[in-house]
Amino acid sequence: MLEGLLIGLSTAFSVTNLAMVIGGCLIGTFIGMLPGLGPMSIIAIMIPVAITLGDPSAALILLAGVYYGAIFGGSTSSILLNAPGVAGTVASSFDGYPMARAGMAGKALTIAAISSFLGGTIGALLLMVFAPMLSTVALLFHSAEYFALMVVGLSAIAAFAGTGNVAKAVLMTLLGLIMATVGEGALFNMPRFTMGLMDLQSGFSFITLAMAMFALPEALFLVLNPARVTQGGEGGGKITGLRISRDEARKIAPVIGRQSVQGFFIGVLPGAGATIASFLGYAVERNIATEAEQKEFGKGSIKGLAAPETANNAACTGSFVPLLTLGIPGSGTTAILLGALIALNVTPGPRLMLDSPEIFWAVIASMFIGNLVLLILNLPLIPYIAKVLSIPRNYLIPFILFFTLMGSYIGQNNATELLILVGFGICATILRFADYPLAPLLIGFILGRMLEDNFSRSMQLYDGAGFILERPMTLGLLVIAALLVVIPSYRARRARARKTGVADGD
Repeated sequence: MLEGLLIGLSTAFSVTNLAMVIGGCLIGTFIGMLPGLGPMSIIAIMIPVAITLGDPSAALILLAGVYYGAIFGGSTSSILLNAPGVAGTVASSFDGYPMARAGMAGKALTIAAISSFLGGTIGALLLMVFAPMLSTVALLFHSAEYFALMVVGLSAIAAFAGTGNVAKAVLMTLLGLIMATVGEGALFNMPRFTMGLMDLQSGFSFITLAMAMFALPEALFLVLNPARVTQGGEGGGKITGLRISRDEARKIAPVIGRQSVQGFFIGVLPGAGATIASFLGYAVERNIATEAEQKEFGKGSIKGLAAPETANNAACTGSFVPLLTLGIPGSGTTAILLGALIALNVTPGPRLMLDSPEIFWAVIASMFIGNLVLLILNLPLIPYIAKVLSIPRNYLIPFILFFTLMGSYIGQNNATELLILVGFGICATILRFADYPLAPLLIGFILGRMLEDNFSRSMQLYDGAGFILERPMTLGLLVIAALLVVIPSYRARRARARKTGVADGD
């Protein structure tokens, strides 16, 4: 391993490859800040550029830099505008945006930058140590285990529900699962629930739905509730509080440690990726927090921001394990990277470390350099990026609307998406006024298609639901999912009983 790492460092520290790391991180960060242009789009655009480089190491280093740079930068639009253009940064908006509205935009971006840096760096260390071993573990996961993993993700809805809103969160999750069934099904390649519209044959676009659930309601909410236009503006003129205190650092340190490890191992699983890692990271941290800290989640908790930011960057690093060691793409982005590798005549798989160690280890070494570049790039820019909030709310509304509409249209290049966006945006605004949580709907939608695909395959392979008992790992994951639902309910009931006991004592 040490010899391979030395080979990788010597390759990564060449002038060309250093330029590729810096260039990839810059491009990824700025593209990630724009809602609608996620890592998949920009990597697809960059593949022809990468292929012309000729050197597979330089090409893969460039594309990898764009990938984790986009995830790193994707938190900016989530925190400042509540417009997550990348699925992996949706959870960052739950507490990042309330912090920004409370005049702590600089602090929120600082926490996001530090958490992303440490998550990516610890993930790269874990990748270096565990990659060969984890490639065999990843092979143990089949459709049944992936189905159970999706159920674990859905069972975390209590973390996004808020006090007394679990029933509403369940309803919204079910609505998200229903919306995921629109389009071609897993068992039959026939359109369903499309109402005869060709544009719905491939289902609803995630970008459109994310914008409709978060960005568009924010703009409409500001219009319909003018009192909010003047709220949260104290921090708009001057961006203060960029530094985090020692006490705040002490609070988020264990969160970063836990979520770096958890996010990495979730990223290792093909099909899981940064989105599930960020949602589960948020859910786990909320569920293990004290009762007082739980009340802060969703209202500007620093732990609630640090958890998904750490987990999604660690998961991005972990997703390179199945890609490089098994040749299995774990997500749409790594599928594009796989296509780039094949175009460069590089065959990813178990022999990549033996046949082309300079490529394998150079990518890992470049991750350390890239995460450092991203931190150096982002921290000095925070005061200037955060000044987006110094724009008066009356001018910020059309700014949000422009990026929302542009992101939705660019995502599908289809004008029908704009109609869907407006329709869902109006519905989401009504639900928001009725105090329904919107995050569970998006979780149900994101995980719904994967849940259905893996459940269908499992039912076919095992002739029914017997796979739950036949595969111990599947059963274990379903037990964890049940615990995630039961424990918060038990804690809430115990807290109510304690309050009742105190009242009776009085």
